[in-house]
Amino acid sequence: MQEIDTLPAGEFKAKCLKLMDIVNATKRSVTITKHGKPVARLVPANEEKPKKRLFGVLSDSLVLSEENENSFNPFMKR
Repeated sequence: MQEIDTLPAGEFKAKCLKLMDIVNATKRSVTITKHGKPVARLVPANEEKPKKRLFGVLSDSLVLSEENENSFNPFMKR
């Protein structure tokens, strides 16, 4: 199997599917260049377990008593 670190965009376009197989098998990334400058990177997919979701983590952490419920209203004019 051939080791590839960088590749011109035109060659990447011609060999894209084969490169995907190589990157998957070797778990090494390939940098795609245009006019010698890096523009993109093909990296192996991460097969680890998905991380815990960040959005909504604190959704159940704020509890208001009935007494304070009316005093905490961000839309209420004061």
